[in-house]
Amino acid sequence: MEMKVHLDSDIFEIVKNGEKDIEVRLNDEKRRKLHVGDTLIFFKRPLDDECIIKRVKSLEYYNSFEELVKHYEMKRIYLDGCTKENYLKLMERFYTKEEQDEYGVVAIIFE
Repeated sequence: MEMKVHLDSDIFEIVKNGEKDIEVRLNDEKRRKLHVGDTLIFFKRPLDDECIIKRVKSLEYYNSFEELVKHYEMKRIYLDGCTKENYLKLMERFYTKEEQDEYGVVAIIFE
């Protein structure tokens, strides 16, 4: 399976240079179809004019983003220097507590 992931340019660059190796998402129906060995295609926003292809190395599941961030350094999942508190506020803009309770979250570790 291939999964397309659209990233803002700053996040795209840290994937490109190898600093970020974990993509974090709600574990909804789309992500539940993802397996080790599948392909991630990262596109650079806003034009989607550049892409990077990575392979899923492992999948780790958590009940919430708050639980997930306890297990990783921020530079592996987001911009180095971002606090866990700020990251959690950002994620709540995309995914509600109710959605996290319903689906949980997944750390997609790629190489």
